[in-house]
Amino acid sequence: MNHFFELTLTTVAALLPIINPFSTAALFLGLTEGDLPSWRRQQAKMGVIYMVAILVVFLLAGTLIMSFFGISLPGVRIAGGILVGRVAIGMLYPRDEGFTDAAHKENRQRKDVSFFPLAMPSLAGPGAIAVIITLATLATTVTHYLAIILGVLIMGVITYLTLLASNFITRWLGVTGMQAMTKIMGFLIFCIAVQFVVNGVTDPDLLAKIKSGLGL
Repeated sequence: MNHFFELTLTTVAALLPIINPFSTAALFLGLTEGDLPSWRRQQAKMGVIYMVAILVVFLLAGTLIMSFFGISLPGVRIAGGILVGRVAIGMLYPRDEGFTDAAHKENRQRKDVSFFPLAMPSLAGPGAIAVIITLATLATTVTHYLAIILGVLIMGVITYLTLLASNFITRWLGVTGMQAMTKIMGFLIFCIAVQFVVNGVTDPDLLAKIKSGLGL
């Protein structure tokens, strides 16, 4: 039972800085500006449902994908760490703050923004998918998968409540506060990425294969 909750908390801790609902709140506010509160709640709800569905699908299909392509657990962890690290560097040293003006205009013309760009790529983007597939390598029983799914659901609740409070959050934090929050999240993500790589490099099976290949 302790391992169950530990894996759930690990999932939340790994996904929270990646999904970063606080920065998504600003995007959501811009996409739904001028819309009725009921429509904004519906868009937030559907966006979170899509996010949870995407992550759960990749969690359950992660093992099958690895088996089909012959990818080892250390390989997934190292590749996931590199990809997540790239996301973190982009948050720490941003080249382009969000979408371009043209993209914003196109998105504002969409009646439904819950799947794109809210769920993908903002909430369940490549970084979150890489994290969830990496977490799948830690699951060996049905209970482990349920623990990770519970963590994803908790993230869904946190994200939904954050989106509903997007107007207050962006007004309270301001531009400087949002940028500071993004950089803090970026640092945490980079730490997680490094840990993924360390776990992959120090995997006993990988070390055994390296020693065997070197004749040690």
